Amino acid sequence: MVGVSAAVAEAAAMLDQKAKIERYKALQKELLARGGGDDLKAFIQHIVGDDVALVASRQVLQELALELPKLPPAQLKEVGLFTVELIHPRVTSFEEQAATLREAIASLYEKEEDWSSAAKMLAGIPLDSGIRVLEDGYKVEKYIKIAMLFLQDDESVSAETYINRASLLIDETTDPALKLQHKVCYARILDSKRKFLEAATRYYQLSQLSNRQFGAHTVSEDEITIALTMAAKCAILAPAGPQRSRLLGTLYKDERSARMPNYTILEKMYMDRLLRADEIDAFAATLAPHQKATLEDGSTVLDRAVLEHNMLATSRLYNNISFEQLGALLGIGAGKAERIASSMLVEKRLHGFIDQVEMLIHFNVNEDGQPSSVDALLAFDGQIEHVCRSVEALSAAIAKKHPEFATEM
Repeated sequence: MVGVSAAVAEAAAMLDQKAKIERYKALQKELLARGGGDDLKAFIQHIVGDDVALVASRQVLQELALELPKLPPAQLKEVGLFTVELIHPRVTSFEEQAATLREAIASLYEKEEDWSSAAKMLAGIPLDSGIRVLEDGYKVEKYIKIAMLFLQDDESVSAETYINRASLLIDETTDPALKLQHKVCYARILDSKRKFLEAATRYYQLSQLSNRQFGAHTVSEDEITIALTMAAKCAILAPAGPQRSRLLGTLYKDERSARMPNYTILEKMYMDRLLRADEIDAFAATLAPHQKATLEDGSTVLDRAVLEHNMLATSRLYNNISFEQLGALLGIGAGKAERIASSMLVEKRLHGFIDQVEMLIHFNVNEDGQPSSVDALLAFDGQIEHVCRSVEALSAAIAKKHPEFATEM
């Protein structure tokens, strides 16, 4: 320690500013080669002190920030965090150095899969102080990176804060890769916040990319398939209603969907068929933790989606049904069946009315007994379309296996 103090004092006494900076850099390099420790910390304290000219402090600290990644992880974290905390009160004087240090530490946290710590470390980079002139593309890149890291730990609220900041600047950037990352991140945030209908729409848009080249990144077929699969998952989990039905129809009619592992449940959802318990369990096994979240009433997101779907499917099978029978059919109590039906009727996601006296629910009619706005022909058209699609698929399969028949078909 005495040797370091003497070396620091010797450098500080030098009159030639350029020579002084070079001496500081050489001393710092020597201390880094030893692996850091208390001597390096004492040196850094001297460098950021008021006795050292700012022009010298900045150059030496910038070199430290660039050399830190070469240290072993433990030393990198120790020295890096010490320096970041030390310069925090004077961060306006060391913005560039603070940014480089934080990026190095965040990169280490990423390797350790400590996603939230990495996000918080990057979030400490001053991007809007006005002291440094930063391009909008740089800011957008950092905001999206922070949001994606928070999403890795399912911290959707924090992620949304930063993706919203990116959204304010995204139109100012011309980088197509950044624009794509923004779209992907926004879809994932909607998914994490359980806004499944909006998330499904965004995922489906991503699955339809015609241009697969975004800067240096090429969107692979696997990534397109993942986007389509996520669109189907979110559509299935979305609250039952006309918008969801339209989206399910779009997904079902997309010929790529037939190759998805969850195609069977997608088809049943679209065709308004009742779902079996084993089908529900198989689908649940493919869901992410936030998609299995427990709601206020103790049920899961999937439970709600299946109950509401089966309610709609029941409305296609029955003109009316008692709540006791409806509850038995759905596997829930009569009271809960009535509450779900009532909520769906109020939100116009189910058509009909409730007869409180008889404890019946009448489907697809109003209280005067007249047909509701739901046209029964639409359901019939859907069945016809399904038959036609099945025949077309069968025809294609025959032609593939027996090409000689193709000319006769």
